[in-house]
Amino acid sequence: MSGIVVGVDGSDNATSALDWAMSEAAIRQTSLTVLAVHSVPAGYWTKAPVTLPGDEAVAADLRKRAEAAADESASRTGARPDPVTVVAISGFPAQALIDASKGADLVVVGARGSGGFTALVMGSVSSQVVQHADCPVVVVRAAR
Repeated sequence: MSGIVVGVDGSDNATSALDWAMSEAAIRQTSLTVLAVHSVPAGYWTKAPVTLPGDEAVAADLRKRAEAAADESASRTGARPDPVTVVAISGFPAQALIDASKGADLVVVGARGSGGFTALVMGSVSSQVVQHADCPVVVVRAAR
């Protein structure tokens, strides 16, 4: 997927990242992919994502919420990149963003997600993406 990829998880930082990515995609006249990942555990032996039958429904709900967030962001920013694609999957958030970076021009993530260590400057997902992405990465903090 070329263009800009933005990771969303519903956090304030992700909302700021989505707004930034929406505006940047419109300025660059490029596509925007909004990527939401339902985090699942790793298999004990294989370390691969373990998905259960209920995970499909969770990912579908996550997609609807990500679509609503993208619509709200477009209204807030006045930016309308074309096209905007929303993708929701079950897996590992950092790995999904790193995989998406292989064909992207830019990856945008929030500085901190919905995890519990709020004093940290950068979260584990954003840190992993910055270190392993195959394209430039922008890390956006929530407005204070």
